[in-house]
This record gives sequence, C-alpha cells and structure tokens, in this order.
Amino acid sequence: MIALRRSEPRAFDVACTVEISHTFESLHAHVVLDGDIRIRPGDEVTVHGAPIRVPYGETASIRRNATIRRAGWLEREWTRMTGDVEFMELLEFSFSSESEL
Repeated sequence: MIALRRSEPRAFDVACTVEISHTFESLHAHVVLDGDIRIRPGDEVTVHGAPIRVPYGETASIRRNATIRRAGWLEREWTRMTGDVEFMELLEFSFSSESEL
C-alpha cells in the first residue's frame, strides 16, 4: 500500500491584516495574509476576533490571526467545476443609466 504524504498541514494559523474602508468612494474589506501563502480553490480562511465596525467616512487597518483550512482534492475539483456557475449568479442584475428619479 502506498501512503500519500502531505507536504503541509490541513489547517494552520497565520497572522494577517484586515484593511477596511467605509467612505463615500469605497466600501470594502480586504484580508492580507502574512508570508507567501497561496489560497487555492476550495480553501477557507477564517479571521479571528471580535467584529470590526468602522464609522462612515473612515478607514482602518487591524492586525488579526487567521486560520487557513486547505481543501481536499474532491472539494478543490468541485469548486473548480461549480465556481463559474456560482459567479454567473452574481451577474443577474444590471445597472441602467436610463432610469429617472
């Protein structure tokens, strides 16, 4: 019987920076992981800590810890096969410049 050996653990912790903007120009939250960590299809990233609330007109950059859980082979392939379909569901709306107020 051939044993398959994983080169990395299935789940591990890493430090990260959460960058949040709540302004008129931009409403976003981005997580930047420390190190050269590649997130692949199906992987999950969980950022730990209390919810972050940023008042309107402000931005914040907060250090947190995150857990990365690597997807198995089957999860990764399923995500690759269904990802395009799920993405297309997001495109079921449109913006029209012809509307009147």
